[in-house]
Amino acid sequence: MPLTMSRPGTQVTVSDIKGKDDTKRFLETLGFVEGTKVMIISELGGNVIVNVKDARVAISKAMASRIYIN
Repeated sequence: MPLTMSRPGTQVTVSDIKGKDDTKRFLETLGFVEGTKVMIISELGGNVIVNVKDARVAISKAMASRIYIN
């Protein structure tokens, strides 16, 4: 299921990243790789604030929908 379906405050694990190579590479540079634990902090105006590898990152909902979780 995509990351956008997760509730804020729930820790989940990244299982796959969908999209073109450029999209995958961009998300990997932010820390979204398979097996990484992530948590949605909040959703603000079409953006999702995510805690990944002890850093808070804001990504669009479109980008978050490409990140699949367990």
